[in-house]
Amino acid sequence: MEPPSPPSADTRAAHAAVGAIWHIESARVVASVARLTRDLGLAEECAQDALVAALEHWPAEGIPDNPGAWLLRAAKNRALDHLRHQAQAMPKHAELAAELDAQHEIKSADFAEMVDDALDDAIGDDLLRLIFTACHPLLSPEARAALTLKVVGGLSVAEIARAYLLPEPTIAQRIVRAKRTLAAARVPFETPHGAELAARLASVLEILYLIFNEGYAATEGEHWMRPALCEEAQRLGRVLAQLMPDASEVHGLAALMEIQASRLAARVDADGAPILLPDQDRSRWDRTLIHHGLEALARAEALPGPFGPYTLQAAIAACHARAAAAQDTDWARIAALYDALAQVAPSPVVALNRAVAVAMAHGPEAGLELIDALATEPLLTNYHLLPSVRGDLLARLDRIDEARAEFERAAKLARNARERALLLARAAACAKAS
Repeated sequence: MEPPSPPSADTRAAHAAVGAIWHIESARVVASVARLTRDLGLAEECAQDALVAALEHWPAEGIPDNPGAWLLRAAKNRALDHLRHQAQAMPKHAELAAELDAQHEIKSADFAEMVDDALDDAIGDDLLRLIFTACHPLLSPEARAALTLKVVGGLSVAEIARAYLLPEPTIAQRIVRAKRTLAAARVPFETPHGAELAARLASVLEILYLIFNEGYAATEGEHWMRPALCEEAQRLGRVLAQLMPDASEVHGLAALMEIQASRLAARVDADGAPILLPDQDRSRWDRTLIHHGLEALARAEALPGPFGPYTLQAAIAACHARAAAAQDTDWARIAALYDALAQVAPSPVVALNRAVAVAMAHGPEAGLELIDALATEPLLTNYHLLPSVRGDLLARLDRIDEARAEFERAAKLARNARERALLLARAAACAKAS
């Protein structure tokens, strides 16, 4: 028996096109079908069936003029078949029967019309529901992040596992358990309202920023950054900003991520070693991202109400973005913004960052006093940036031996290999200077 022939170049090109289109359209397809099935797992299965159908048909028939609509129709047909089968198997199921027909009689034409009407609603509403469902606070932050990247971001389990340096089965289990948890709790596939919206929105923004931060400064591993995670968080932030134009903190987070991401190319050298903010070549900062970020910040600041934590952090990032050189940075304004942030969202990390800003604005002695006040903070006991910042301030005060000890302590606490190497290099420079 002869082995199967390898796919032709045309077939490979078509499959690549399907993959690219799927990455763009998958969240919308899942979102629209999930509103019908009330089951996120089933919606994903139907969407995957549509993807398989596209891989089978498009290489021979050509990519349709509206591939997103083609995928949605295929997934809808699969969902329709499933719901019909379920209704026939359980004709007395009151909830399902009520949705299908007030008289508990299923008529195919009426049912298909109901499905079409549902799918004709604004896809943006469905996508918003999907984002809030994937980021439900009932789930752990790790599960929310994995589920969001999978069903909203369209990433594969392998891609998520690679990004977080975890085994694929671990990520797969998180996603499966998250879906089961949502199904068991009968979490409605809807956008919450009122006070619940504020609470759930905070969860959504938290997860998007968690994903971005893991890409911006990786917790572990051999690479300091994972830009793909940053890009995915930015994309989701832009989507959310379009869907919720009146939510200031949504624009604030979008602004923060755009401005921070503008520095990615300048944050590492040719060998992947970290370059700290004062030493970065600002000509390598992405001016387009800065422009988009400043526009989003202006929208956030123009909306009514007090500034939230993401808008304040975006305003801090904007101070750096507007400075042509490190010495031009308005550290007094940054310190004032951290004062405001400490009132709105107090935390030991915010206090640490505020100490850095005070040191830059008013001298290392003032910053060191604030740093030393944090020495007994339990949440910072194993946080490598506390001794790292203290070492930097001690070095600026020419207390070189003390600085070296702090850099060495920070290196022992750092879990990222690149960051650890940077801290050890700074310790060695202190030893050489002493």
